Amino acid sequence: QVQFVESGGGLVQPGGSLRLSCAASRSISIYAMGWYRQAPGKQRELVAIISSSGYTNSADSVKGRFTISRDNAKNTVYLQMNSLKPEDTAVYYCNWATISPVLGVIDPQAPIFGSWGQGTQVTVSS
Repeated sequence: QVQFVESGGGLVQPGGSLRLSCAASRSISIYAMGWYRQAPGKQRELVAIISSSGYTNSADSVKGRFTISRDNAKNTVYLQMNSLKPEDTAVYYCNWATISPVLGVIDPQAPIFGSWGQGTQVTVSS
């Protein structure tokens, strides 16, 4: 069973930037990967995806601000977050993904997903 370890979160002021990292315990090179987030009292949602060949897509709420990338040699996926807003406050997770034109709420118990890591907290506040 693959393990995902997320890092890079923290407290940042509105308009600031953070870069999240997700390290997998084994090769991810042939898999699509995604970054997900869950805010207090809300469902978990898919924020950005990247295919094995590098195709990317992101949710409308973060489009133009967040960029997903991957380094298969390091079994790592990144999420560069710029122009952060208070509504981006959430715990961020990574996991397998399917390529879809529309990103939104997901069922974290769906069979496609591996074990969820602890996530990394992102708090955007002045």
